[in-house]
Amino acid sequence: MNIAQYLDSTYLKTPAQSGLTEEATKKIVFELCDEALANHIFAVMIRPDYVKEVKTYLAPKGDVKVGTVIGFHEGTYTVEEKLAEAQKAIEDGVDELDYVINFEAYKAGDLDTVKREVVEGSKLGLDNGKIVKWIIEIAALTNAQIEGITTLIRQCAEEHFSPEEQAKIFVKSSTGFFKTEDGKPNGATVEGIKLMKANAGVLPIKAAGGVRTPEEAQEMIALGVTRIGTSSALALLKGETTSGGY
Repeated sequence: MNIAQYLDSTYLKTPAQSGLTEEATKKIVFELCDEALANHIFAVMIRPDYVKEVKTYLAPKGDVKVGTVIGFHEGTYTVEEKLAEAQKAIEDGVDELDYVINFEAYKAGDLDTVKREVVEGSKLGLDNGKIVKWIIEIAALTNAQIEGITTLIRQCAEEHFSPEEQAKIFVKSSTGFFKTEDGKPNGATVEGIKLMKANAGVLPIKAAGGVRTPEEAQEMIALGVTRIGTSSALALLKGETTSGGY
């Protein structure tokens, strides 16, 4: 199976998080772009600060999409902050917006905030011709909460957007940055993806984080995901197993 068209090749660490300089971080970002071009990977997923440069670099060279993260990684940004960050990314030429949903608000029962950001964030992206994804951070949720927040996103999409628009609103598993205890996975799991898929209706699913072998990638695809976020895209395409990273 050629999995390149399922992959979002990802680098989301800031210089402060990696301990690298800004120059070294940019070098990694542009190496990611070159790998994506050479291997027909669907998209690169990067921080908002790099969108403009990356889009300018990639646009003349091929059809690799540029995605970025919004409200990353905690998800607790206000709706206004998320919309402003998304608007700037749109102006910089982004193709796809991966919002971190306010899962803490959901857990606290503040459904109005969550509904508002899903509707307004999705509308901003769709009105500008973008793909929108909602990261629910399954490692921070119980199984019942995974089901509930996925259902909420689906209901918002069904109430406010056409079937054609719903096909461009993803539910995504993870940021890869959530700190878990006792070695528990902080990315996509088979159980989590099954729960998402069972409650997402027609909304597509993105599995992100923890997909480190070609076999795991193929298993996710068999479960029905249409995109996979990974910092190990090249290794997966080469049939290699990676032990760390996103």
